[in-house]
Amino acid sequence: MEKPTFNKHKKEAPKHLEIAIIVVSDTRYRKLKEKREPEDLSGNLIKKLFVDHNQNVFSLDIIPDELEVIQEKVKSLLNKNNIDAIILTGGTGLSSRDVTIEAVSPLIEKEIPGFGELVRKISFETIGSSAMLTRALAGISNRKVIFCLPGSPNAVELAVKQLILPELGHIIKHARD
Repeated sequence: MEKPTFNKHKKEAPKHLEIAIIVVSDTRYRKLKEKREPEDLSGNLIKKLFVDHNQNVFSLDIIPDELEVIQEKVKSLLNKNNIDAIILTGGTGLSSRDVTIEAVSPLIEKEIPGFGELVRKISFETIGSSAMLTRALAGISNRKVIFCLPGSPNAVELAVKQLILPELGHIIKHARD
């Protein structure tokens, strides 16, 4: 019996990828500008998880939660040929300052709606009904994948370990087709 197509796609997926990480946080950005240690748990956790899985982290930047700044940073990374994935953490909450989703959504050519649904599902298993407040987004743009994650280290760890790492190469293969 022939194996399902998705197994073939995963087998043909690239194994080594270049990741750009963007931490969206007014507080951490302000500390960075004041030349103080920004104590960025989520960005550093993403970096560690990818490095531990033999992936290259191209960059890790901290930027303020401002729509235009987020868009310009993402656009600049989308124009780099050596980047495969852009992962943003932070700025996805419900406050008026949280604009990561609003900044990135117009840049996405094809959304991956299942990503946000699954982030909320795995969050619900851990934190219960508060998971409904979780905003997450993923999609393809310029043959790259973009993920927008909450700023919580717990949410980052769950999403990266359970969703992103197992499927990233598969998603990139499709994005390049």
